[in-house]
Amino acid sequence: MSASVIGPVPEGRDPQDYDRQRRRVLWSLPSGLYVIGSHGHVDGVERWNLMTANQVVQVSTDPKMVAVGVDAEAVTCALVREGGSFAVCFVDREDRALVRRFVKPVVEVTVSGDGRLERLGGEPVLQAASGAPILAAAPAWIDCAVRHVVELGSHVLFVGEVVDVGGRTDETDAAPVLRMEDTRMNYGG
Repeated sequence: MSASVIGPVPEGRDPQDYDRQRRRVLWSLPSGLYVIGSHGHVDGVERWNLMTANQVVQVSTDPKMVAVGVDAEAVTCALVREGGSFAVCFVDREDRALVRRFVKPVVEVTVSGDGRLERLGGEPVLQAASGAPILAAAPAWIDCAVRHVVELGSHVLFVGEVVDVGGRTDETDAAPVLRMEDTRMNYGG
């Protein structure tokens, strides 16, 4: 049984062949891989999550704004909606295996006796001022307050104003961004 083709198919093209080609082209769009940190309350319970994402882009310079595309059914989507913020964690190319740990919602959460978040999915984390978790290993991170929400069907685009940044970079050392082509992962289509 073949999957149904989503979207228009040009006249005269075989729908299945066209869909395969379209997926391959969309998979080849250059993009980085990031980990999105989110925080909020779900059913009255405080939750944190880290999620691998590749749909991250700066969309405005004045004010500084970053947009992230999140699957509408993802835990992260609910947490960003409720919490009103998100953090973008850059991933060092040397840590490429890390992104695979956050393709499913985080189950393992470690909180200190004084209520401070320490680890998610076994990874050490910090907390941004917004409450969103940040991977301690991130060479750079961006904390954003949600300013716009755009419903896009399967995904939601959250546009956040940059309220804080940090990491191990300085003015002469750009953060080494993990890219999709550095892994065997693909997304799109």
